[in-house]
Amino acid sequence: MIRILIVDDHAVVRSGLKLLLDEKYGIHVVGDAADGNEAIRLAQELTPDVVLMDLSMPNGRDGMSATQELKKLLPSTNVLILTMHDDDEYLFRAIHAGASGYILKSAPHEELIIAIQSVAAGDAYLYPTATKRLMLDYLEKVKHGESTDSYETLSEREREVLVWIAKGYANKEIAENLILSVKTVESHKSHLMDKLGLRTRPDLVRYALKKGLLNFE
Repeated sequence: MIRILIVDDHAVVRSGLKLLLDEKYGIHVVGDAADGNEAIRLAQELTPDVVLMDLSMPNGRDGMSATQELKKLLPSTNVLILTMHDDDEYLFRAIHAGASGYILKSAPHEELIIAIQSVAAGDAYLYPTATKRLMLDYLEKVKHGESTDSYETLSEREREVLVWIAKGYANKEIAENLILSVKTVESHKSHLMDKLGLRTRPDLVRYALKKGLLNFE
């Protein structure tokens, strides 16, 4: 079961989400919080797999600062932002704060479930138009000479492994597709993460999105 903590300042939203998700789709709601401070306290107590986090909570710590603090205290707990803000500024700030996913409250519930499952599995999830905006933002920076990452230091094989990882493939699957041993794939993964200064699979996915390495239909 995926253990989630729901964080939203509206009690009716928390109740609705719990009714929708709890004990369904392999998801168990372990608790809910009305603001960021309560979320941090409960997360430390309950250690959920995923925190479903609202951004705008005016009566306490907001979701952005709570996400940043949670990732420091509980790096293995993934944060999925659930918000009404379809806005680049919020999106980019959430990613920099450490969120593994970003989805709108207007999304169909099927998409929310997929997002929760993806984030719980250690992958990143962004709603479709957000991925395109991230890609365009990066390309615009490259165009103006603002890109300072270490992509050019990666070998051709490391770049291949990066793309496969970003697409959600496990090490064993990558090894089979590239006709390599799992140990070799793990070695390439370790090297490219060191070169890029990244630590987790969601970090690699976000990097690949920003680099425009993934194609979206």
